[in-house]
Amino acid sequence: MSERAPLIIDCHGHYTTAPKAHDAFREAQLKHFADPSQPLPVYPAISDDAIRESIETNQLRLLRERGADMTIFSPRASTMAHHLGDEPVSQAWTRHCNDLIARVVALYPETFIGVCQLPQSPGVTIEHSIAELERCVNELGFVGCNLNPDPSGGHWNGPPLTDRAWYPFFEKMVELDVPAMIHVSGSCNANFHATGAHYINADTTAFMQFLEGDLFGDFPDLRFVIPHGGGAVPYHWGRYRGLADMLKKPPLNEHVMKNVSFDTCVYHQPGIDLLFRVIDIDNILFGSEMVGAVRGIDPTTGHHFDDTRRYIDSLGLSAQDRHKVYEGNVRRIYPRLDAQLRARGR
Repeated sequence: MSERAPLIIDCHGHYTTAPKAHDAFREAQLKHFADPSQPLPVYPAISDDAIRESIETNQLRLLRERGADMTIFSPRASTMAHHLGDEPVSQAWTRHCNDLIARVVALYPETFIGVCQLPQSPGVTIEHSIAELERCVNELGFVGCNLNPDPSGGHWNGPPLTDRAWYPFFEKMVELDVPAMIHVSGSCNANFHATGAHYINADTTAFMQFLEGDLFGDFPDLRFVIPHGGGAVPYHWGRYRGLADMLKKPPLNEHVMKNVSFDTCVYHQPGIDLLFRVIDIDNILFGSEMVGAVRGIDPTTGHHFDDTRRYIDSLGLSAQDRHKVYEGNVRRIYPRLDAQLRARGR
């Protein structure tokens, strides 16, 4: 382990504060799709100053206040909205979103590093997302992707992640040596609130799909991050261990957890305490998702719910374990991030 203090690398950040012109383009794009008589929008010119203002008053300020060094940064998850429009709409929107992330990274290369949105669409093969992944990794220097296991937005009418329909994309992930964060987008189903239900459902569902299948027997080098603390999984760890036994699967630490990690986007101390008691330290990555789903101040603590570093620092971890959670694990899971940091002498 390095003798220096660990870098504090947040594995889960979204550009939730993008300039208004970016969101206005999306609104106009969807209006044109719904009514082709509406003008076909042209993506606006967004100045570097507009990007700086959106970042420096939000994510960058909070990173400095909370003592973090770097964020793995991706487009806003809730506005990926793969269920809206069609494939050409998703392709165009995704490219603009990823290019905007690349501009943030270029302006703040010591603080932000890119992860890409994918141009998924319901009923469209995931193979059509490979070209954008390659562009973002090979041309823009991104280090991973966000993969939506349910591009239908809450209907769950596509194949599970263990289905061979996903295999061409997984083969490309292995070839490029990049992980994917499992991350759904907005919900079109009124039964499922997007961030309070759909996100957590998806995290839990993805884990169960991995448990039921044998994906990592076919792809031993494939890596996923399940966000939001792994959904309901740590809280029901005994259930999943029991299900693995009932389904004649190997123990979870052999069958799933060599390839899957959880982040720390859990917004209260008891939840973090449980996560660290149940899940092996090598499978936990520091994350906050700020500025994200929960932006308020917890009245019982006086601190922001998403100031997750406070919860981790309260655990009394050893120096070795702190290094793993804040830096070591994320550099191992995201080797392209590690390579970029090493090239900078970090």
